Amino acid sequence: MSSSALPLAGLSLDPVSDFQQLTAFPFMVNALEAGTAVAIMAGVVGWFMVLRRESFAGHTLSLMAFPGATGALLIGLPAAAGYFVFCGASALVIGLGSSGVRRHRGEESALTGVVQALGLACGFVFLSLYQGVLAGYENLLFGDFLGITRGQVLTLAIVAVLALCGFALVGRPLLFASVDETVARARGVPVRGLALAFLLVLGLAVAATAQITGVLLVFALLVAPAATAQQITCRIGASLVLSVILGVAITWAGLALAYFYSEPVGFYITTVAFTIYVIARVTRAVIDHSTLLRRRPEIAEAHA
Repeated sequence: MSSSALPLAGLSLDPVSDFQQLTAFPFMVNALEAGTAVAIMAGVVGWFMVLRRESFAGHTLSLMAFPGATGALLIGLPAAAGYFVFCGASALVIGLGSSGVRRHRGEESALTGVVQALGLACGFVFLSLYQGVLAGYENLLFGDFLGITRGQVLTLAIVAVLALCGFALVGRPLLFASVDETVARARGVPVRGLALAFLLVLGLAVAATAQITGVLLVFALLVAPAATAQQITCRIGASLVLSVILGVAITWAGLALAYFYSEPVGFYITTVAFTIYVIARVTRAVIDHSTLLRRRPEIAEAHA
């Protein structure tokens, strides 16, 4: 069953009626609950990912969900199992392989790129070997909220809770290492261990998010809320909370649009996320420019 098979009439001018219709079916309640758990986790993980400038690693891990899903289906396992195994294994390879070259970002990026290329190649091989997945590969790539079960909701909620508990335990040293790795290492912070642990949590977040957005559009939910929040405010606590709020809002908006219209949910989540980021970026640029114009006479007077 796909979203195009639903009797859709589009959004009305009555938000209360739309919300009641949105939550009238159990599959939609499952999607909203799973999406909320994933969005909260993605908001936190994505915030650290953007701060640590590891967006390329996040993008690579998001693509690893593709060979994970197709490989799992090839051997008769659920796609979700492949998500977690491949994303986790790829995070280990990137983390362990780059642990000795942390000061050489070019070498680290090269290793990440090699992992990405190998993963995509394996994904296409698995896809060609298992012809059965071809009938619904669009849902695999771009997301489908209709098939989310209560078991998946519970699994995603547990993964989100575990990830958030991990951040609660190591959040302060991880933040220290993310802001100034050299000083953190000098102060005795286990920088390499934290980097590996973060990549593993990032892999789990990607595997969970892929079940909502599809494997090709995971990156949007990881990076856009965090990048938008960091454009709006420089305060650490405020931007982290805002990243989570934006992630949940974007996910709910994407699910609602996918319910009332026929395009894949990943498309709507990505479009909403991109739109919000562009608005925040343009607004920030306008504010910065206005501030500079107001301070220009003061700067000129100071140099006079």
